[in-house]
Amino acid sequence: MSFDSLGLSAELLRAVADQGYQHATPVQREAIPVILEGRDILAGAQTGTGKTAGFTLPLLQRLHTSPLPDKGRRTVRALILVPTRELAAQVGASVSTYGRHLPLQSTIIFGGVNINPQIQRLRRGVDILVATPGRLLDHVSQKTLDLSHVEILVLDEADRMLDMGFIRDIRRVLALLPKRRQNLLFSATYSSEMRQLADTLLHNPAQIEVARRNTPAERVAQVVHPVDRERKRELLSFMIGSQNWRQVLVFTRTKHGANRLSQQLEQDGIRSTAIHGNKSQAARTRALAEFKAGAVRVLVATDIAARGLDIDQLPHVVNYELPNVPEDYVHRIGRTGRAGNEGQAVSLVCVDERKLLVDIERLLQRDLPKVEILGYEVNPAIRAEPIRKPNARPAHGQAARPRGAQQPARPVHKDGPRSGRKPAAHQPRSPGRGRTAQRSRPR
Repeated sequence: MSFDSLGLSAELLRAVADQGYQHATPVQREAIPVILEGRDILAGAQTGTGKTAGFTLPLLQRLHTSPLPDKGRRTVRALILVPTRELAAQVGASVSTYGRHLPLQSTIIFGGVNINPQIQRLRRGVDILVATPGRLLDHVSQKTLDLSHVEILVLDEADRMLDMGFIRDIRRVLALLPKRRQNLLFSATYSSEMRQLADTLLHNPAQIEVARRNTPAERVAQVVHPVDRERKRELLSFMIGSQNWRQVLVFTRTKHGANRLSQQLEQDGIRSTAIHGNKSQAARTRALAEFKAGAVRVLVATDIAARGLDIDQLPHVVNYELPNVPEDYVHRIGRTGRAGNEGQAVSLVCVDERKLLVDIERLLQRDLPKVEILGYEVNPAIRAEPIRKPNARPAHGQAARPRGAQQPARPVHKDGPRSGRKPAAHQPRSPGRGRTAQRSRPR
């Protein structure tokens, strides 16, 4: 279906054509006519499906065709709330791009940068405001922002805002808005808290869902490589080098872990940089720009920093560490396989993460293929260990080990000391020996 058939104005169609787009994506085909009618929507769509244009285009048209309130004074009439700075920049760029032929003003506000330029921009008047919740409330507290004329509210990636603990901030923002307004809620996943928010926010919404709930992009090939924890970095470097990956987004759980892994990859001769919440906005912007330009091969990121990253044709995503929340796996691998492109998602999983993997597979409702890389097989003694819960009580008749006591050493070879054989001496592998082959291991 072409954009011409969706009821958009000539100015917006011209802006779409300027970007080289001819056919609307499924979420755009479903959302644009409904938003133009003025209805609330609850939209569930995989990341990379074009949902930003799906709400930006009709939002611009509705504001353009409605009169200015308050005697023609320009004030915020559309508020788009997003969870991260990067997503704010991305959405703000889309608003500017698609609204270039319309007499509407927009700006973005987020934390981590000087607030004074934002105050000056707001004073000049804007129609559309893209904001993160925390900085938005900073402006409200300083009385530099008036939200009493908001006609359209968009919550983009609302599930992520809830995951990041923004629910109280969102409720504070909602209390500042007019009761009569159009509400557009976009979410990649659904939870009970998400449903509760939707029930209190939306009025007779049209429900739009272009993909099964809580599922990753269908064009992403997923694979799990079992590996010992201490060999993860070695395996990652080997895969990047041997397969000549030129652009890889790697996820870690912590900021410190992202920094450490980036430094280790640099020592291996692989240009890398890290992006996380402790980085300044300027450093995050610079790291992303270098990654997109190809000056850096590997971008190591935490979940908070990576949500909202828009990287065209990103071929590889690596879960160096599995996320604690299964839904975050869906968000992570959704950075690849966007806009119809193919993508690959690789997870390096050690024995400590087996429970996390089970939770992810339960969410996806299918098993992920497990492939051991020859030369990086899991230690058999470790593989045989059962999954133990932290701080679990000892079995009946088993003495509890005092806190701080060292665990007895476990023989590497199961038929070593018991059978009287001497354990084989450890033979270090040469860096490239036998590692190009792969073999499937039955579960």
